[in-house]
Amino acid sequence: MGMVNLQYDMYSVEGKYRHLCLPRSEFQHFNTSILGLGDVSREGKHFDSLAAFFDLEGFTSFCNQMDPQLVVPEYLDQLLHWLFYRLTSVFVKEELRDTVILWGKFPFFAKFLGDGILFLWDTSGLGPASMGNIVVNLQRVCRSYVDEFLPEMSKSLTKVPVRLRCGIARGEVIAIGGGKDFVGSCVNVASRLQKVSQLSFVFARKGFNPEECFSSKWQAEFVAKSVRISGLDHEELVMILKSEFEKLGSEEKVLFKDP
Repeated sequence: MGMVNLQYDMYSVEGKYRHLCLPRSEFQHFNTSILGLGDVSREGKHFDSLAAFFDLEGFTSFCNQMDPQLVVPEYLDQLLHWLFYRLTSVFVKEELRDTVILWGKFPFFAKFLGDGILFLWDTSGLGPASMGNIVVNLQRVCRSYVDEFLPEMSKSLTKVPVRLRCGIARGEVIAIGGGKDFVGSCVNVASRLQKVSQLSFVFARKGFNPEECFSSKWQAEFVAKSVRISGLDHEELVMILKSEFEKLGSEEKVLFKDP
C-alpha cells in the first residue's frame, strides 16, 4: 500500500482543446509497485492463522464533522498508540527484571484499513488454552476502549467513535508478495463478524472448543448462536457475549438461532 505523486500538465490541440498529460517517465510510475506488495506472482506460504478485525463504530460520523482535518489525525494518533499499548499489556502475565512472561503470542501482522485494523496470529503450535487467551484478551481490549479510552478522548473531542468492535475467525491464510500482505477466508469472515447486529464482539465457533479454550468463568460469558452473515452464502456458528445478546431487541434476537 502506498502513494504516487504524479506531476500532471495540460496539453492543447490546435489551441482549442486542453487535456491532462504526463511525461512518459511520469506515466510509467503508475503501476503495481505503489501497492507495496513486491512480486505477487511468487508462490505464497500457507499456514493456520487467527484473524482479528477491529472496527470503530461511529468513525464515519466522526469524520463528517466540520473541519475533520483538525481532529481525525489527533484521534488516530492517540487511538493507535493506546491500542498497541493495551494489546500488549493484556498479554502480560508477569514482568521480571529481564523477561516478560506472556499469556500468549502477539500478532505477527498488523494492517491499518482506514476505519479498521487487522491483526493476524500464527497459530502453529498453539494449544486451545493459548488461543482462548487471545480471544479473552481481545474482548478486554474492546471493553477497555469504552471504559478508558472513550471517556478520556471525549474530554477534548466531540463525536468520538463510541465502540471498538471486533470480529475473530480462524483459518488458513496465504502470504502474498513474500509476506507483505495476507489473504484468506478467515480474514474475510472476521471483517464481517464485527458488523453483526448491534454486537461489539463476535468470534466464529470453528476452531474453538469452549470447554478446552476457556475457563468455566469465561465459558459462562459466551453463548453459541447460528446467524446469517452479510456477504456470505451460509449461516455461521458464532460465539457472542451473553450479556450483549440479552440486550438486543426482539427483532434482532430472532436473527440468532440456537445451534
